[in-house]
Amino acid sequence: MKHFLLRTSFAFLFFGCFSANLYAGWFDVDDSISVPENKKPNPNAPSVKYAATIRVAGYADGRSDMTPKKIGISTQRVPGITGKNLVLDRDVTDFVSGAVKKRFDDAGFQVVDGASALFELSGIIKELTYNVNARDEIALAIETTLKEAATGKVVWSGVVVEKKERFAGISGNSKSDIANNLGYELGIVTQKTVDAISASLVASRPDLFNLTPGTKNISGVTVFQASGAGSSVPAAAANGTLVLNTRPARAKVYLDGVYYGMSPLRAEIEVGIREVSVKVDGYKTVVEKVSVRKGDTTELELVLER
Repeated sequence: MKHFLLRTSFAFLFFGCFSANLYAGWFDVDDSISVPENKKPNPNAPSVKYAATIRVAGYADGRSDMTPKKIGISTQRVPGITGKNLVLDRDVTDFVSGAVKKRFDDAGFQVVDGASALFELSGIIKELTYNVNARDEIALAIETTLKEAATGKVVWSGVVVEKKERFAGISGNSKSDIANNLGYELGIVTQKTVDAISASLVASRPDLFNLTPGTKNISGVTVFQASGAGSSVPAAAANGTLVLNTRPARAKVYLDGVYYGMSPLRAEIEVGIREVSVKVDGYKTVVEKVSVRKGDTTELELVLER
């Protein structure tokens, strides 16, 4: 009986280890999230590349308490992921830099690696998180700086912020859902970055573009510096400032349905009539419309009732 138990235990350990290795090796178990890269050319891209050449020096990871590949955590079950940490299959710096290069190439710029580029682009990833809770919470804040390669002079610098929440549905998330949604949101950020830089370069260096010089305001872009706009008025003056306090504090604040942060909140936003809603668990949601005026500060205090 003792020999039978020993043989059984040995067989269990042998085949158990063998099956574990088989599962890990043959089926390539991998918790990492791979965001698909769209390698198809943009059908709206110019047929002839502009004379503007850009070298993307890369983005630094400015996030705190995050490993290079980590993007967040999940408190919900996600098929294909065994732990709570959500990680990419590559560093976030490579993820963002690759997306920016693709977006500039699609816009008609010549993206080059050599020293012959007219401009050099670099930046900081201030925030890039994807947390899966009752709702998916996605937050990106990408700061970008464009310099003249020869002189080091800053041509444009700014930050694009994108914050979203989504309900995954009754069936929950999969790795592909997370990958597709993160790729979509980063696409929005990179497109706004390229649009803002393009507008500034068209105004300052029209000789590099077959376009009419001009600038345009882009939602979600806060411009720190832009050359050639033809005005001494700071770019931020085109927006207005909203100062919001709530009772109780630490309410979730949404502007036109987009989550902006917790109260008290101070934010530079586009002018116009904006819908503000604040939410706190255990209290009734309050919705208020407010007029945000150019270069002015609008103060608002909202009281939530149980």
